[in-house]
Parts: sequence; C-alpha cells; structure tokens
Amino acid sequence: MGNLSSKNSSRLKRQQRVRRKIRGSSERPRLNVFKSSKHIHAQLIDDEKGVTLLAVSTITPSLKSGFKYSGNIDAAKAVGSELAKLALKNDITTIVFDRNGFLYHGRVRALAEAAREQGLSF
Repeated sequence: MGNLSSKNSSRLKRQQRVRRKIRGSSERPRLNVFKSSKHIHAQLIDDEKGVTLLAVSTITPSLKSGFKYSGNIDAAKAVGSELAKLALKNDITTIVFDRNGFLYHGRVRALAEAAREQGLSF
C-alpha cells in the first residue's frame, strides 16, 4: 500500500474486505460513498455490468451553490436526498449500502439516513 497513512490504509483494507461480499446488480445497485475533507460523493453502481448508474456529489452543479461549506453533515444530507430522488425517478427503490471502509458515523450516516428518508430502502 506504499506511503499511505495508517488510517487510510486501514480504510482500504476494510474496503477490500467488504467488496468481496457486496455486489450491486441492476435491480439492486450498490450505493458507494466516498468522502474527502472538502466534499462527499455517492454513486449507484451495477457491478454485474461494471457501470455507474447515478452519481451525485457536492461538486454536482445543482448542489454546488446550495451550501457555504461542502464538507459537513448538511452537505451530506443534501447529497443523500438528491441521490434518492434521482434513483426513484429511475425506478430504483432498493440498494446495497457500501460505506467504502468509512465508519457509519457523521457524514456517511447523514447521507444514508437522508437517502432512506426520501424512500430508498437498504
């Protein structure tokens, strides 16, 4: 894993361990979450075809101007609800949640709960 910090290398190990078990399909895609210090990204992925079905992040033009700082819980909630709205428009109601090795806490949890509130089930 090279010169990565021990915190990030631990996350990458958790990510690989989870990816062995979790697979997304076209009926039930995988919701992948990535967070950096400034932004949060969410994708719905069909692993059988190797295709990203939807992607929303704090960099998305429709969301970018909605908040002052994009690295907080409010921004994560906005990304989660926007992703859920787009998924429901595309007839996707159930997903598999992949927290990408991050702890289910803070921004990751806020994104997941906002998606559930909008009607996604996982």
